[in-house]
Parts: sequence; structure tokens; C-alpha cells
Amino acid sequence: MVFKFPYKNYNAETLIRRCGYGKIVDPKTGETSYGRRIASDLYPRFHVYIKEFEKYFEVSLHLDQKQLRSEHFKAHAGEYDGAVVENEARRITEVIKNIYDMEPVIGDR
Repeated sequence: MVFKFPYKNYNAETLIRRCGYGKIVDPKTGETSYGRRIASDLYPRFHVYIKEFEKYFEVSLHLDQKQLRSEHFKAHAGEYDGAVVENEARRITEVIKNIYDMEPVIGDR
């Protein structure tokens, strides 16, 4: 699921981290993404990629059910839609909306 947010005095990483996501850097590719655990185990977890544009950023959200079994395949047990993913998208949107409605904190820009 992909959804967009305008920039309003906060950068994309600050916002997604304030939504409870931790930074993940792929050691093989150097690609940055963000994850949020659902339980104490590493999986299942929500996983997002951020794509930045001049006036807005996109959040690409999916639910990783389990770790990729083989490094030769890109496919994994991920859900890109459905009630659980939609609820998380709504939660992220609400957190960011609440941040935007508050006065900016110095240093968050």
C-alpha cells in the first residue's frame, strides 16, 4: 500500500520514526527502510520504504509475515493490502496528522 504526505517542517525519517518505526539498513545493498514489530519476535512486522519528492514523500507499507528464506529470490511472505495493512496505514496517517497539528519543535526540522 502506498500513500503520500506533504512536507510540513519535518523530514520523512523523523515522522516515520515518531510513528514507532526503527531504521533498517540492508547490509548487502545499503538500502534504508523502516520496520515496526507487532510482537516480541522479529516477524511478523510492518515494513515501510520511503520515497522522497520535492514537495511530498510516499510511504510504501507492507506486512512481512516471515523472513526471506533464500537470498536468490526477492519475493517474500508479505501482505500489501487487507485489513491489517489498512489499519496500520490509518494509524500512521493519524500520528502524522497529529504531529502536523502541533506546533513544530525546534530541532525537528
